[in-house]
Amino acid sequence: MHRMAPDSNAAAPTDATLGRGGERSGLEKCAQAQGHSGLHAEAGQGAGADRVLGPASLVALGLGGLIGAGVFVTVGMAAHDKAGPAVVLSFLVAAVACIAVALCYCECASRLPVAGSAYAYGRASIGAFGGWITGWNLATCYLLAGAAVSQGWSGYFQSLLGAFGLSWPKSLSAAPFDIDPSAGQFATTGSLLNLPALLALAAVTFIAYRGIRVSLRVNLLLLLLKLSVLAIVIVVGLAHTDVRNWTPFAPFGYGGLSLKNLLGPLGGQSALASTGMLAGATTVFFAFGGFEMLSAYSHECHAPRRDVPIGVIATICLLTLLYIGVAAAVIGMVPYDRISVSAPISEAFRAAGMPWAQRLVAFGAVAGMSSVLLVVVMSLPRVLIAIGQDGLLPERVFNTIHPIYRTPATSVLLVGLAAMLLGALLPLRFLMDAVMMATLASYVAVCAFVLILRRRRSAPEPVFRAPLGPVVPAFGIAVCLMLMFSLPPINWVWLGGWWAVGLLVYLAYGRKASARVRESRGLAVVEEASVRPSL
Repeated sequence: MHRMAPDSNAAAPTDATLGRGGERSGLEKCAQAQGHSGLHAEAGQGAGADRVLGPASLVALGLGGLIGAGVFVTVGMAAHDKAGPAVVLSFLVAAVACIAVALCYCECASRLPVAGSAYAYGRASIGAFGGWITGWNLATCYLLAGAAVSQGWSGYFQSLLGAFGLSWPKSLSAAPFDIDPSAGQFATTGSLLNLPALLALAAVTFIAYRGIRVSLRVNLLLLLLKLSVLAIVIVVGLAHTDVRNWTPFAPFGYGGLSLKNLLGPLGGQSALASTGMLAGATTVFFAFGGFEMLSAYSHECHAPRRDVPIGVIATICLLTLLYIGVAAAVIGMVPYDRISVSAPISEAFRAAGMPWAQRLVAFGAVAGMSSVLLVVVMSLPRVLIAIGQDGLLPERVFNTIHPIYRTPATSVLLVGLAAMLLGALLPLRFLMDAVMMATLASYVAVCAFVLILRRRRSAPEPVFRAPLGPVVPAFGIAVCLMLMFSLPPINWVWLGGWWAVGLLVYLAYGRKASARVRESRGLAVVEEASVRPSL
């Protein structure tokens, strides 16, 4: 194996992250001291793209990229543990938050059209440490999301086996412990590990290591399969609705937001559980994951200032209607307190006496979530390569490509192994809350970066700017913080501890190594005295 140079022309899956033909990468340009002159040339590349997209095209791209595993996993947990039938309102709250954050992503991407996503925006806004802690958090989001989806894959896989009269050994069917939402305590499950989740991640890690790419045709077939399955769920489920299942509508209340969430047991509540419609909104937010991908298309729109907000808002509104339809169908068939957490949709059809629908839904969910797992395992190495190129992670480890498969082999293996451990040993309830805590923290940061970059006169002018001045970024920060405060208090503890670990890694390695890399490339060393690390 050898290291992937910044000017590599290798046709590996990481091409988008690396500079070509000796040209400095966009992330290197981000590393220049407070100025952004290096970003103007990079932005100019985006400005030269063909402007062929209108609002309808953006909606089509958005629906194709966003309809994934989230709704198969989240609707059961949100309804059973946190919101009851009021989960339909939870989807509306999550959608409003998504629109605000998506518009902020669009502005950042149109201003800084470089690889690295939130990591690049953080580095350009507040320096190397800002980029590092944002990238550290972003990598955590990917790992936790992969582990959570693998648990959902396991639940539907076992439901599919059950539909054919088969069963998976109980001792290898779940994480060794779970969270009892009613008692707010950890409870043993009698299982050693979730072997199906581990095997699913092992399979996609092998595929990503070998560099086998899923073709556009296969992706299209999987999308059509997921859409067909969800359409059947809505039509058949609503036809078998029992209106008594909608009473009481909000058994856990409409709240979930309280300062008690920070105090935990001192505030009179469990540190492991939170309930209410807002708490449900935080869980179902996961179903909208990936909406930031719409930000990449701002330079290809006919009229970005008009097309981008229309496309973003229309996409998220259509998704919300689809997800509310699925939730209404599941709740109509099964009382909220009997909905399965691990495989809510297929098990609802089993409870309603429709085994054919159970098989169809379980198969569609397994197929759809397999593609999502592959995307996660292939995407996180891109972020790690971007961080490694700036010297914040060991470049010899994370930027090494396989001489035959032309993939970032070491990064893929490390990502796969870490996700396998998390997916096999941690319960879905904890993983879902944890991934949303890290994700919402990233969204708060991106909204803040918009406000910071607007005050930088040297920053490139964006082709799209979030409307209403500072209102949209400020609203995005406020609503994401609100959802973070609806999560169980233990999530603040682990996130603060994990950021502290990231700070130690930065101080022990990343700070000096990053400075050496910038000096070796002839770039100005960022004076970071004004950007002191802080939590």
